[in-house]
Amino acid sequence: MLYFVATPIGNLYDLSPRAIEVLNEVDAIAAEDTRRTRKLLTHFYIKTKLFSFHQHNERAGTEKIITKLQEGKSIAVVSDSGMPLISDAGQLLAEKLWKEKIEYTCIPGASAVEVALVMSGMPTDKFRFLGFAPRDKKEYAEFLKSALSESITTIIFESPKRLLKTLENISTIDSLRQIAVARELTKIHEKVVRGTALEIINCFSDGEVKGECVIVIAPAPKLEDKKAEYNLAEMVEKVRKISGLQHSKAAKIVAVLTGISKREIYNKTTLKS
Repeated sequence: MLYFVATPIGNLYDLSPRAIEVLNEVDAIAAEDTRRTRKLLTHFYIKTKLFSFHQHNERAGTEKIITKLQEGKSIAVVSDSGMPLISDAGQLLAEKLWKEKIEYTCIPGASAVEVALVMSGMPTDKFRFLGFAPRDKKEYAEFLKSALSESITTIIFESPKRLLKTLENISTIDSLRQIAVARELTKIHEKVVRGTALEIINCFSDGEVKGECVIVIAPAPKLEDKKAEYNLAEMVEKVRKISGLQHSKAAKIVAVLTGISKREIYNKTTLKS
């Protein structure tokens, strides 16, 4: 039997009694970082054997786990924090388990995605999770464009080193969009801030950002809401002043930023100029 076991995202006491029981009773634990997991196990007096299973050895690790299961062993899979498979190794293993008709189950627990969503105050009826932003420049640009385009709440992960850069890029795409940034969730220094990207940048300008961050992005406004929300004449004028472009070209840029047609922006702002 295999168990995908959720581990705490910060506070050790979020590890459930059921998870403790499973981690105690299995023959071995496949861990993303054995040193980090050993500290968790030691806290709960768990002495189960560990072996490494992470994104860099996922294929070989999957075969190792399948072999152990076929030998009648019981295995638990854990990540450093939260639920395995969510932006961590395990997808290949889950597919293999289905293919080989090997029984497995999931021991639920804390999730940074769900905690950040609740703490953000954003709409929770519909949401999507996009994982970490890619490092390739072209893919990164498309990723952010997608993250800001849907009319449902969007959640992404970001490293502390890239947080401010991502916030700057979000501000460039949509300076008015409400977002929330959550870090150190469930820990003593838990911090959740909400506002525009620029406002949040100012919140983190006093020191180094620490700990992986969760960014929650408010749904993209519907077209009619955008028209009411944006001061089109002011936006066109700002673009003209910054770029020195003619009115029509400035209107084209504002059209890209707002999703409102260039013709409508040009007509409305020409009448007001």
